[in-house]
Amino acid sequence: MTGIIFLGARLYMKETSGDPSSKSNSTALVAMNTRNVSSYKTVEEMINVKSNADTKWGNQFALLHVAIPDLHGAEYSDPTSFVFKAKEIIRRNINSGTVYLTGKLHETLRKYRGPEATARYIHRTMKNSSMLISNMKGPLEELALANHPCSGMYFIIVGCPLSLGFTIMSYMGKLRVAVIMEKGFIDPDKFKSCIQKAFEMMLQGESV
Repeated sequence: MTGIIFLGARLYMKETSGDPSSKSNSTALVAMNTRNVSSYKTVEEMINVKSNADTKWGNQFALLHVAIPDLHGAEYSDPTSFVFKAKEIIRRNINSGTVYLTGKLHETLRKYRGPEATARYIHRTMKNSSMLISNMKGPLEELALANHPCSGMYFIIVGCPLSLGFTIMSYMGKLRVAVIMEKGFIDPDKFKSCIQKAFEMMLQGESV
């Protein structure tokens, strides 16, 4: 999914730059969940102190800087190659220990500098990125609020110094992607068209 989003973003850059051969360095900030949870848990299991002795409450996440692949050359003439290249870059960052070190850094900042200093550090980190991508595993079973079933669910991150952000959430086996963008900076209709084109290209296996 992240690779397809990268592809759609590159298609938008290609259409708006006016020069198909131009290259622009772009970095995505991927928010990774670092909670020590291996599987879904029931409400009773989540509130059980003994079963959650090693799991901390609150936001537990790490931030990965991922370079968005360029959409040039024979290597990316096939959209599948582009998406798998993006997947390889993300996996390499995860296996490099960056997630663990970033999580520890946030924990140390919260402990010794306080939550406000930690928030300022995260704010500066987001400011130096082109876009933000975050995901969350949602419930497998249907939820209801005041006996009204929820047909869908998504979340967004607000107050971030970013021009573009994606949030991905699963609910009852279905995936929903929400997009937030800076008004007046990105053409929403054109960007939506590029994202849809990226999905169609992956389904049809067309060339860029």
